[in-house]
Parts: sequence; C-alpha cells; structure tokens
Amino acid sequence: MPKDTLPSALLDIRNLKIGATAYPPGEAPKEVTLVHGVSLTVEKGKVLGLIGESGAGKSTIGLSSMAYGRGGVRITGGEVFVNGRDILQSGPGGLRALRGKEVTYVAQSAAAAFNPAKPLMEQVIETTLATGMARAEAEARAVDLFRQLGLPNPETIGKRFPHQVSGGQLQRVMTAMALCPKPDLVVFDEPTTALDVTTQIEVLAAIKRAIRETGVAALYITHDLAVVAQVADHIMVLRHGRMVEYGTCAQIIETPRQDYTRALVSVRSIDHAEKPAGSAPVLSVQNISARYKGTNFDVLKNVQVDLPAGQTLAVVGESGSGKSTLARVITGLLPATQGRITFNGRTLSPDLAGRTRDDLRELQMIYQMADVAMNPRQTVETIIGRPLEFYFGLRGAAKRQRVQDLLDQIEMGRGYADRYPAELSGGQKQRVCIARALAAQPKLIICDEVTSALDPLVADGILKLLLNLQAEAGVAYLFITHDLATVRAIADRIAVMYKGEVRRYGTKSDVLSPPYDDYTDLLLSSVPEMRLGWLEEVLAHRRMVGAGN
Repeated sequence: MPKDTLPSALLDIRNLKIGATAYPPGEAPKEVTLVHGVSLTVEKGKVLGLIGESGAGKSTIGLSSMAYGRGGVRITGGEVFVNGRDILQSGPGGLRALRGKEVTYVAQSAAAAFNPAKPLMEQVIETTLATGMARAEAEARAVDLFRQLGLPNPETIGKRFPHQVSGGQLQRVMTAMALCPKPDLVVFDEPTTALDVTTQIEVLAAIKRAIRETGVAALYITHDLAVVAQVADHIMVLRHGRMVEYGTCAQIIETPRQDYTRALVSVRSIDHAEKPAGSAPVLSVQNISARYKGTNFDVLKNVQVDLPAGQTLAVVGESGSGKSTLARVITGLLPATQGRITFNGRTLSPDLAGRTRDDLRELQMIYQMADVAMNPRQTVETIIGRPLEFYFGLRGAAKRQRVQDLLDQIEMGRGYADRYPAELSGGQKQRVCIARALAAQPKLIICDEVTSALDPLVADGILKLLLNLQAEAGVAYLFITHDLATVRAIADRIAVMYKGEVRRYGTKSDVLSPPYDDYTDLLLSSVPEMRLGWLEEVLAHRRMVGAGN
C-alpha cells in the first residue's frame, strides 16, 4: 500500500484524468478531456456524494473506481487505489476479480441494464454465485434484500421478468443485485431517480443501514442535493469535469462557498401561479377502467379527470399507482375496458390503430426512460427530424434548420445534431426526447417523469421552457411525476393516484391544502428537505405513529 494512502481509505483516486476521442462533423478526430485532475478518497463505511449538472463527470468518475470507461472513454492519467492497490495496473484478470466482488455498480437506468429474457433472481445472484457463494445462500440473501428495499412479495418477485415490474421496482431490484455479493465499495449512480418519494425514503434508509452494518463504502452520484444530504458524509461538487467545491455534508448544504454550489442549493425557484379553470377541457377522461391482456383485474378503476386547454395537470402517486398506465390508455397503447376519452372536441378511438394523423400529431408523449426511447443507431437530427418529415413534409436544409431551432430551444446548442445517443449524457438524451415531441407542434404533451434524469439546474431550465411554450402556444401538459417539488412549480391541477384510483383531485391550491386524506399526507411528508437529519426524523415519526395504531 503506498505510504501516503490513508490507512482507512478504501478508495483513493489521485489526479484522475479521463479523455475520449471526439469526431466533429467534417473535421479530423480530436482528443478531448472529460475529467481534469480530480482527487478524492472514500473511507470504509463512509459515503461520498458526487453532485453536479449533467455532463459534469459524476458517472465517469464513479466508473473509474472499477477502471472502466464506457463509450470509448479512457483513463489517461492519475491513480486509482482500491483496498491499497492501484487497479489501473491490475490487468484484465485482476479487473474481472474486482468488478462485481470488491466494487459493484447501481446504474441510472435499470430498464436498460437488465436482460429481458431472464428472471430477476437469476440476474440478481449471477455475480454473487461467481464469487463462490452457494445458490441457496445467495437466493436467501437476495430475498432479504428485496424485503429491506420494500419490494412487494419478496419471496416470489425474483420469479418475475423485468417487464413484469414497475420502473421503480426494477431500480430497487438492481440495488439488491449490487449489495448481494457483499462488496467493499458500491457506486450508486442515481439509484432513486426512478422511485416515488414514499419508496425513496425506504431505499435511502436501507442503503444507509447496509453501509452502517456491513462497513461498505459508497460513492453516491446524484443531481438531488436534498437526497444526498440524507446519506452522504462528504460531498464533492463537480462541473465540466473539475471539482468546484468539497466539504462535509453540513458545510455544503448550510454554508456553500462557491456561486455554483449556492445555485444548486437554491434551485426550484419557479413561481407558477395556477390558472383559473375557465377554458374548456382539451382532454376529458371519463370513467376509464383498464386491465392488461391476460389478467382479470383492473389496473385503472373509474378514473375521471379533465385538463383545460393551456394548463398543466400533474398526476402523482407511488410506483405502481397507475400513473403511466393512464398515459398508455390516453395514447391508445392500452385500450380501456370502459369509459371514454375526449380530446380537442372529438372522441378518441380506444385503440392506437383507429386514430387519425391529427390525433397522433396533436397528442405527443415524452417517456421516462430516454435510454430506451431512442434508436441508438440514429443521429439526433434523424430522431428529431422524423416527426418533421412525417407530419410536415420537411426535407433537407429546412428540416436541418428546424432541428437546430429545436436544439436551441432545449438549450443544447450547436454541435449535437450529428451525435448518436451513446455520445450524450442522460440529461441530454431526455432533452432530445423533449425536442422530438415539440417538433410535432402538439396541443397536449404527456410528460412521463421528463425531468427525473436531469440535474436540478437543467431541470429548472426545462420546466421554465415548458411553461414558456405553454404561454406562447397554449399547449397543455399532463405531467406524470413523483417529484412534488416539480408539482408545486408547474401544476394548475393535481390528481393523486393510488392503486389505480384517483384519491384526490382538484386545483393545486385545493389538493395541497389540509385537511388531507392519509395517502396524500404520506406523499407530502415524504418530499426530501435539504437539511441534515430529515430522513431520520421522518422515519422516527412514522415508527411512532405506527406504534400508536
């Protein structure tokens, strides 16, 4: 072990430099630097939070703890010590022994990380079996982790396939997969991005408990300072591949020194006054029930909501409550078993195949998982340009100019039109999906967790953009989210869903004002606050309430 390495440092990264080869259109390839001499240490049983905007280098630095660079990214300088040895000198055999045993990884997009053809349990224990643990012990540990992470039916959920669980549930299964082989270091890359706020609390508590009880160290990568404040001991703020500020969690949250850090702490400052419900509904969902093919129970039950033209209806609720299922019914991807949907003055066909081109153009959807919503073999220009060709017949220079205008609108600027999805950060991919929906000039956009993959500053910019477009063009939004801070920022009306039913519905001021039903109260009390100790306070209060019942 190098004599200047901290004796308790499980991970010690020194002067890390990471680069890649860029291929500008019409130019010779050139080398670019993504991470500029970053150093950090993580002690056993401690958590270091890496925070910053999309493209800051958070995930790239996290992956370097496994000596891995994705998409042609290369470690070009520095040293990475794990358990006292420089893993950059380990060779292929040493890295195979390291990855999945000493260091594990929880990816941002679980939907893109699982094999759709294999049951969940087989994937969760695969690496654990490779470490020498017996199958029975590995399965028992997986079930225990499923239970700790609040997954339904922990004894049997491992028999399901990835498509048979919700996005939030799949993310928790991936967390169990990372913890199963009892690693020394876990890299959590946005592990709660896809989770509703009620589940997020349990997952954060389980992560903290696992770290405390096993002595595992962790890198916690996120764009949500309120979340990282609940789990991290220290925080490193990154921007453009450089460290902006480093300190204890308390210092970063309470007395940030740098302007950029202060901006991160004070995000979500949108002041959106709800509009009066005077305009006619652009969308009317009337007593809709629905069930999936091959099942005998309703996943939506007599849902009834209206969305006035030019307004925003936020649909909130925990994972599996029916939010995204309602979007599938409205778009015709899942025909309703009863009820009617009226859009822009006309009754929509329940089935997508029966809808007109105007129906398709005027009702657009932005999906939650940008990774799986774009063709990886198409450029950004092709992806955004497709609706321009299909609906408006644009070709050549006119189409390219319109694509560039849309990229400017979503604050990506020039130089992105010829890139492929693999060359974009998670936030950039989601912005491309937003631009693709805007290209159709719709009257209604269904936004399914569209800011969940974005850092707070970019998310605020996107929300402001959507509100500006709403003011200019009168476009309406049905905004599916588990982020109640977003709801407060943009909604005019709110529908709270639970187990396929609408539990509370009305204007924002009505829904967010007491008295609350029990479930709405649970949701509102679960929104992370940017202060130390909040998580423990909420958990203690719920234990006290539970003991009193």
